[in-house]
Amino acid sequence: MIRDGITIKGNKEGLNVIININSFKDFDEMLETFIEKLSKGKRFYKGCTLKITTQLREIDERNTRRLKDVLFDEFLIKDCIFEDSDEKKNKVFNGIYEGRTKFLRRTIRSGQIIRYSGNVVIVGDANPGSEIYAGGNIIVFGVLRGDVHAGFSGNEKAIIAALRLEPKILQISNRISRAPEDDSKPDYPEVARLKGDSIIVEPYSPNKFI
Repeated sequence: MIRDGITIKGNKEGLNVIININSFKDFDEMLETFIEKLSKGKRFYKGCTLKITTQLREIDERNTRRLKDVLFDEFLIKDCIFEDSDEKKNKVFNGIYEGRTKFLRRTIRSGQIIRYSGNVVIVGDANPGSEIYAGGNIIVFGVLRGDVHAGFSGNEKAIIAALRLEPKILQISNRISRAPEDDSKPDYPEVARLKGDSIIVEPYSPNKFI
């Protein structure tokens, strides 16, 4: 018998989902239970904001992506916020313009995963199906179409910038958004950053780079 380790609570901001990942034998069992629980009120979740509180260290990047895909594709949520339930939080990388930086002079192809605790700078494109995770900023001198997560350790000052910013999934710290399928793509550089509780995307300006 599966022990239900998932609690869903409503609040003024939206919905808070508390997942005790240790209540399940593996991620697949948790995801199956989560889908079954949400399916009972599927229409209710369309267009809402979900805050998920769980042990983030117990979920790897690929399973995190599976969870995001279910929420966006099957339940049509508008936004998703992740919160680490562990008392001991990950150490935040606070570098913005300086600090540890990984430079990659190549195209990041579908299926490739880049993960670094500091900034990631790519001279080239990031193709659809690629994944980039940085504790600091993500800067792409090319077209960015992969999934990106800047400030993954909790850095809310991190930014994501590209000559053409066209990611499928874009996440900064614990805030996540998904680009509309029919959205027209500008042909000028853009910068994504957090403003309050939302991710905003602005044209790049030398006089206003955060």
